[in-house]
Amino acid sequence: MLPVTEAIRIVEEQTQRLDAESVALREARGRVLAEDVIADTDLPPFDRALMDGYAVRAEDTEGAPATLRLVGEAAAGRSWRGELKAGEAVRIMTGAPVPAGADSVQQVELTRETQAGATVEIDKATAPGQFVTRRATEIKKGETVLRAGERVSPAMLAALASFGYARARVGARPRVAVLATGSELVRVEDEPGDAQLRDSNTYSLLGYAEAAGATVEPMPFAADDEGLLRRLIRDAAERSDALVLSGGVSMGVYDFTKSALHALGAEIFFDRVSLRPGKPTVFARLANARRTLVFGLPGNPVSVSVTFNLFARTALLAMQGATGTRLAEHHAVLARDAKGSMERASYLPATLRSDERGRIIAEPLKWGGSSDFVAFTRAGALIVVPEGTRTIAAGSVVSVLRLPD
Repeated sequence: MLPVTEAIRIVEEQTQRLDAESVALREARGRVLAEDVIADTDLPPFDRALMDGYAVRAEDTEGAPATLRLVGEAAAGRSWRGELKAGEAVRIMTGAPVPAGADSVQQVELTRETQAGATVEIDKATAPGQFVTRRATEIKKGETVLRAGERVSPAMLAALASFGYARARVGARPRVAVLATGSELVRVEDEPGDAQLRDSNTYSLLGYAEAAGATVEPMPFAADDEGLLRRLIRDAAERSDALVLSGGVSMGVYDFTKSALHALGAEIFFDRVSLRPGKPTVFARLANARRTLVFGLPGNPVSVSVTFNLFARTALLAMQGATGTRLAEHHAVLARDAKGSMERASYLPATLRSDERGRIIAEPLKWGGSSDFVAFTRAGALIVVPEGTRTIAAGSVVSVLRLPD
């Protein structure tokens, strides 16, 4: 069986980046930048006041209290155009440009205007640079603000807007089809009969794929019929960059995913991974015009979630040109024992928290196996237990992969 890290490497190697496109700034959140973002101006573009108060020359406030002549006002969006001279002060608001000649600001709480606003008394001396953000201290014109491959967050939208990016160049969204298989499946709105289950995998896969930046088409689920499955795969692949199937990948009489892919001339890169849960995962590429990637995932809901996030999510982010395609890895302290397997690496669902010492604590979930999707709803991470390890004791430091969202 293929080690998990090798399987991820193969996915990365076989995934081709899609073309870039230009989108309006308001549509850029969650997209992957396809170009560096460059500052077109200094930030701040002028010496900026950090407090409401008075712009002064620090030397004029030595030996405070000091009375200074009030010669004007500067507010956000409105400068005072003169040059401050000895013995003068300018009323100033937070964010306003500091006038030429001034080198500090005294906050309004330590001042009071006198003589009907003709003068201001400064109760405490200032130091040069006090409550002033100097021009270009945050970034200089021509510097790189954001780099290609980063996913645009709401905070990044502010940076793009500040430097004039009314449109952003981003990686195209992958088009993904999701197809659940199994004659036991019924629609969510239907009442399951004997030996039937509501289709839940389609909805978790929709959510995971959309969170990874894809546009997703849910397909009607397929009964255990190889001819039907071939037709659905072929039809979906004509308009999809990736196809994600759940179910039908084991060795049972009614598991038709691999035989359907073979019949369609697909190149299968791997069909078993040293992974618990998720051993019978299939990764392939169809020989159609789009060269559609296919992920055949096990049918159990927890296996679906684990394998999608390890493999399919990696491919979808790579298609968009993201620099960070894998789940974020951390180290954590086990809150209680974690059970492994001698035959395969185990990726166990867990919650994460911090203790009073600032350490990340991983609490393995009490779950009933790869079909226990109810327990998995609380998972925030996967504890990695290496192959050949029966138990990792509580208090040990382990690797954890943080799940998205």
